[in-house]
Amino acid sequence: MSSPEKRSWNFLTSHAQVLLCLQRNPNVRLRDVAQTVGITERATQRIVTDLVEGGYVTKTREGRRNRYALDLTVEMRHPSQVGHEIGELLDLLRLDVHASE
Repeated sequence: MSSPEKRSWNFLTSHAQVLLCLQRNPNVRLRDVAQTVGITERATQRIVTDLVEGGYVTKTREGRRNRYALDLTVEMRHPSQVGHEIGELLDLLRLDVHASE
């Protein structure tokens, strides 16, 4: 029998959630991304490093802050998603588009 306490889980990985945050605000601080996603700032830094190394994100220093640009043409990594760009996924997940319907 299962425990009465509820297990916490999400439909989207932290990587996808970080991508959505960076897409919404290219000038966002990683501290704010971490708070939005519900992970540590260090985990957020590791994810951004993964995304930069994978070619999904470009990080540019502007004064004391970073600016993040997404390359929406890069293909997703899972074998079942070959041929699909991350832009397709992010377009589907943009919550602000569906809120006005």
